[in-house]
Amino acid sequence: MFKEMFRAAEVWQKTALTGTQMMVATGTVMQIRMMQMAMGTMRPDEASRMMLEKPAAFARAVEKSSMALMRNQGLAAATLAGMRPIGTTARANARRLSRKN
Repeated sequence: MFKEMFRAAEVWQKTALTGTQMMVATGTVMQIRMMQMAMGTMRPDEASRMMLEKPAAFARAVEKSSMALMRNQGLAAATLAGMRPIGTTARANARRLSRKN
């Protein structure tokens, strides 16, 4: 009984950490891109990337989350699985944009 409780708490903790990391990375990306737009320095490939990356990340998130639900892994695991593709994309963008600026 306690094993399942600790496992559930661990998954929710990972979910909270992943969500926090995603929010920080997203804020960084938004700040840099808004400054690029305001200063007129955003390249066309960056502008198109900004628009095209979201549907792909959300499609992966829905797929991963749905797979976790189909495997009956629980709501926390499904939430975590759905956040990972979006968080990975946001962190990659934050690293790439931070290096350039």
